[in-house]
Formats: sequence, structure tokens, C-alpha cells
Amino acid sequence: MKEKKIAILGLGYVGLPLALQLSLSYNVIGYDVDNIRIKELRKGIDKTLEVSESLLKKQQKSTLFFTPCSEDILNCNFYIATVPTPIDVRKKPDFSALKKVCETIGKLLEFGDTVVFESTVYPGATEEICGPILEKFSKNLKSGRDFFLGYSPERVNPGDKVHTINKINKVVSGQTQKVEKDLLEIYSNLTSGEVYLAKSIKVAEASKVIENSQRDINIAFINEVAKICTKINISSHDVLEASLTKWNFLNFEPGLVGGHCIGVDPYYLAEKAKSLNIRPEVILSGRNTNDKMVEFVGKEIVKKLPSSSSCLFLGVTFKENVPDLRNSKSLELMNYLEKKNLKITFYDPFINELKGSKGLTKANQIKTKFDGIILSVPHKKILLNFKQNFLPLLKKEGFFFDIKGKFRNKKIPNYWSL
Repeated sequence: MKEKKIAILGLGYVGLPLALQLSLSYNVIGYDVDNIRIKELRKGIDKTLEVSESLLKKQQKSTLFFTPCSEDILNCNFYIATVPTPIDVRKKPDFSALKKVCETIGKLLEFGDTVVFESTVYPGATEEICGPILEKFSKNLKSGRDFFLGYSPERVNPGDKVHTINKINKVVSGQTQKVEKDLLEIYSNLTSGEVYLAKSIKVAEASKVIENSQRDINIAFINEVAKICTKINISSHDVLEASLTKWNFLNFEPGLVGGHCIGVDPYYLAEKAKSLNIRPEVILSGRNTNDKMVEFVGKEIVKKLPSSSSCLFLGVTFKENVPDLRNSKSLELMNYLEKKNLKITFYDPFINELKGSKGLTKANQIKTKFDGIILSVPHKKILLNFKQNFLPLLKKEGFFFDIKGKFRNKKIPNYWSL
């Protein structure tokens, strides 16, 4: 049996943990077009904060190598693509990075090679979009005959130190039984969790987009409930706490839904539905509800604060405990409030500066008091000593906007949450 020489293409939140963990069992080359990223990784620096930097340095002394040069992965025989698949300004799937990585791999393909995709796509994309591009740029090789396709949807949850890549369940699928066998072996060496063999590549692709679409729809329902509760002056969190006493009530919380997964994947499923002349009403209704939460929360804040009020805005990344600003609804909310003439100063322990916005680099940097404090992203570093570091910065008559309700039981005056 030919030795597996694995190349991981794309070294972000998904690719880097995958490359590092697989390097414990295989020789792995991590490839990325970002030269700065490669230089950082070679020094053992991970700006995404997803992996152990000590392990990162250790593995590079033996089975892990990083490169920005595609020639360095020429001798690999197992390619795993983990590039981002965002949406464009029209909220349509943007396959540009995926197509580009297919061109790169296609030029390197040799007879018998396997190409696996972890990037989120709609059902059919691996075989209908990726396969033909790989064929076009290869040496007259044919998918399913000369090289082979596989799919294993990524399940990385940024900032989550419990459900890590070496513990989660993984779904795999392949064009042939040989590919399926290889994938079961490789991913069983990746994780101690279950490795589930899907019936087909399309099934595996569909499983990923419906996972995040389901979550998006459930949160949208709770966000709608939160709007109702706000209008009748009760806490949605109090309502949910009561409802959770029933054994089959699902536990979702209201909030701003952004990021590069939940805020994006439903549009991929919706695009496929439209191509089949199916109106994705529930999918897009949920997405529309969640997209409009920025405006709803923004209006609630503006109603309580006069024009030109000073505000301390806490947390601008797309979720807790990550340094990622992609599709951040908190950042969108901050920009909305600035346009409404509120004077914003922001603090985020992961973000030092934002163009056009005034920020603090340290929690105790300023002693000025504010008309309002907005806790948008409750990072652990913000919640730590919150009462000592931040609440004293609120004026006596000032409002505290706790979007996720972290302090709803603390009897703070002039308090608001969803």
C-alpha cells in the first residue's frame, strides 16, 4: 500500500487544527497562499488561538511542514482542501477560493491521488463543480477513474476548547469503497469520536448545511420571541428558563447571529433549493429575522440614550473568545450606533484597533464615565472582574445594555437585555 502523504490546503480555523492533529499520525504539509500566515506558523504563532503553540513548534521538528509554494506539495497523494466558502454581496455562494484551490491541486494530480473537501458547500458541489475543475487542470486525468474525490464536512467551533477536532464526531464520504476505507482510517486517527460513513458525497454535503441552517432557524424563532418579550416588558431569558422545565423544549438563546458558518451556510442550502425550483421560505425567513436583529437591538439602545451620548461598547468579534471579525454582527451594531450619533469607545481583548473607531487597549485604561455600557460579546476576559473594571465606568443615570443577559439577575439599575 502506498504511504499516505497528506497536504492540507488552507490553514485557517479549520485547516491548521486538522494539519496539526494529523501530523501526530502522518507526514503532513500545510499549504497556504498567505505568506505572512506561513511565516507566523513556522515561528509557532497561531493568531487564531485554535491550537497549542508548543505542540505546533514540536511537530514542525518532525512530521509537519508549512509552505506557501504549491511545488512543495507535488509529491503528496492525499489532498484535503479547507478553504473558506463565504457569500458575496448578493448573499450568493462565493466559490472563488474553492475553485482556485481546485486549479492548484489539479496541476499537481497524479494517477491514484485522492482529493477531499472539508469546505462547506451545497449538495452536489464536490462532484459537479470541484471535480470538473480538477480534471481541466490535470494531465488528462478523469475523476472517479484516475483520481478520486471525498468529502468530510468541517465541524470546527472556533473558541471551543471542549469540542476540539481530536474529540468530535466526523462524517466522511467517498467516490469508491477504497476512498471510503482510506477516509475511515485517516479520520479515525484524527479523532477519538465516531467517524460516520455517509451514503454518498451529496449526503455528507447536505448534512453540513442543514446542521447550521437548523441552528439558525431555531435561534431566529427565539429572537422573534425576544422581540415580543421586549414589547411587553418581560425578559425572554426568564421565559426560556420556565419553558426549559419541559423535557422536550430545545435550549436556544436570543442574540446576534453572525460569523462564517451559521450566518452563511443557510444561503448555500437556499441557493440549491432555488436551482431546483423550491422556495426556501423557512430557511430565508430565519436568516432574514436574524439579520434584522442588529437594527432591532440598535433601535432599543437609541430609544434609551439621547443623541451624542457616550457609550462603552464591549466586544466586537463575531462570537465569544475568538479574534475573528468576519461577518461580526456586534461590529455591525457598533457601526449602526455610530451612525445614530452615539459617541462610541470600544474594548475587545482580541482587537487592538478598528479603522475609524476609538478603542481601548486595556480594560483599566480609561476612567471617564459613560452614558451607556453595551456588553455585546461577553468574552471571558471581559466578564472577569466585570464589576470592578467596567460597571464603575457607568454614570449614575446611565444604561447598561447586556445583550445576552449575562447579568440579568444582578439587580443593576437601568438594565436592558434581550
